[in-house]
Amino acid sequence: MADITPPRLRHPEKAHRPDNAQPKKPDWIRVKAPTSAGYKKTRDIMRENKLVTVCEEAGCPNVGECWSQGHATMMIMGEVCTRACTFCNIATGKPPEELDAFEPGRVAHAVKTLGLSHVVVTSVDRDDVEDGGAEHFAQTIRAIRRQSPGTTIEILTPDFLRCDPSVLEVVVEARPDVFNHNLETVPGLYPEVRPGARYFHSLRLLQRVKELDPSMFTKSGIMVGLGEDRQAVHQVMDDMRAADIDFLTIGQYLQPTPKHHGVDRFVTPEEFASYEKAAWGKGFLMVSATPLTRSSYHAGDDFARLRAARDRQLAR
Repeated sequence: MADITPPRLRHPEKAHRPDNAQPKKPDWIRVKAPTSAGYKKTRDIMRENKLVTVCEEAGCPNVGECWSQGHATMMIMGEVCTRACTFCNIATGKPPEELDAFEPGRVAHAVKTLGLSHVVVTSVDRDDVEDGGAEHFAQTIRAIRRQSPGTTIEILTPDFLRCDPSVLEVVVEARPDVFNHNLETVPGLYPEVRPGARYFHSLRLLQRVKELDPSMFTKSGIMVGLGEDRQAVHQVMDDMRAADIDFLTIGQYLQPTPKHHGVDRFVTPEEFASYEKAAWGKGFLMVSATPLTRSSYHAGDDFARLRAARDRQLAR
């Protein structure tokens, strides 16, 4: 897994606009505002259980579609992140409170109330907590298993960068069905996009999950349109496969506010299709690469495809 960080390439479509100007959002990235009864029902259940969702906090463009179908990604450990990634719209700073011991039970209750067959649980980074929230993740997984034993569980974790490496074992031993941790971008852009993280630490985290439990599915994703080039994206794919990652997601970066990292360009659907084709060729069991792809988008359906792909692989 060589640290290859090729120079950023200037794209032709950027040549005629000022460096500080943002490209116009194309039609393929536009979505309708959420208004359905299903959306409102999901929102009400989240409010009643005093739960936070990354769908709202991160301003996900797919929130209307997902919530209309009763799907929501639970975000645990509060609303304030101790990191300051320049792509993310979640509030940053020192969290105002300790971890909520009753939160795992409320998450489990919401999962049961929504009747979810597959749930995604993510979190903010909590560098102020000794284990980074590993035990809190484990408790949440166990609480969901107790109330909804038939629900498959996908977790999207922080990197536990400042913790003892053994905390990862706590999460893996709780037996989530999918362990997801996003690399987010190519290594050359980490200093400006993800300054509090380390690319190869995140890669090693996912590799270690496989070493602890080879049967556990691993998943990771990146955003494009931040200033990366094709060679760097393909290198990330190769690094992921070297770490035995099963599932790759690639989606378009969208700037949450003018204060955040700018959109370098909007990657075309044809380019996404090219990335997807290349990823299949590199041996991923599951690939999702579209402008609106997000880690949790269609996660349940994708998990079913992921499991079927492994079954086919084992049957050979």
